[in-house]
Parts: sequence; C-alpha cells; structure tokens
Amino acid sequence: MTYTAARLGLFAVAFGVVYLFGARSLVAILLAWLISGLASYVLLSKLRDQVSISAVRRMENRRARLAEAAAREDALQEEHVREADEAPAAEADTRGADGARDGDGEARADDGAPTDAEKQGTDAEKQDPGAPAAARKS
Repeated sequence: MTYTAARLGLFAVAFGVVYLFGARSLVAILLAWLISGLASYVLLSKLRDQVSISAVRRMENRRARLAEAAAREDALQEEHVREADEAPAAEADTRGADGARDGDGEARADDGAPTDAEKQGTDAEKQDPGAPAAARKS
C-alpha cells in the first residue's frame, strides 16, 4: 500500500513538473509516467524490496497452510479407508463365531469345511466343467 502511494505521489509530482514546462494532455501523461517510473526505480528501491519480501512471506505462508490442509485431508482419507477395510473383517469375525456360511449365504451347521459329497462334486467339476451338475454328480 505504501509503495503504491509513493508511486502515485511520484507520478503526480512528475506530471506537475511536465505540465509547468508546457506539456499538455496525453503527452504530459506519457512523460510523467516515464519520469516517475525512472525516479521510482532509483528512489523507491528499498521500499520495493520490502514489498517483495512481504509478498514472498505471504506466498510461503499460504503454501504451508495448503500443505498442512492437504496432509490433514490425506490423514482423514486414510483413516476412512482403514475403517472401511476393518468393517468387513469385523463382520467376518462375527460370522465365524455364529457359524460359517456356504456359497449361497445360508448358515452351515459344521465348521465350514465341505462335505465328502461336495468334494466329489468339486472333483467332477474339475474333470468336466461344461457338463450339467446332475451328470457330474452321478
């Protein structure tokens, strides 16, 4: 804000000087702009450096806040994924305690291992997978 005010002040002074020497309208504005630009390059270098340092600090702070927010978001997302992965495992643990389920989703009375008849059906399927189920079991 201070640097901008100083630049406008230099422009106003340059415009006044150029106007007093007889330049009018667009020529006066262009000459004042050129003179104030050169004067500000020399006279306002320290102020310009301070503005630059301030701008760099603001950008670094903004980047740090964005990186911190991204890290928080990543942590929340990882926690959500972890909870989603743990939910089916917890459900499987409760099923294991209540009794196993077969392929159709029906509860099994045994420990979940296939019976001898199921094993024979599985062996028949391996021999001829294209045959109907009734033909394989016979």
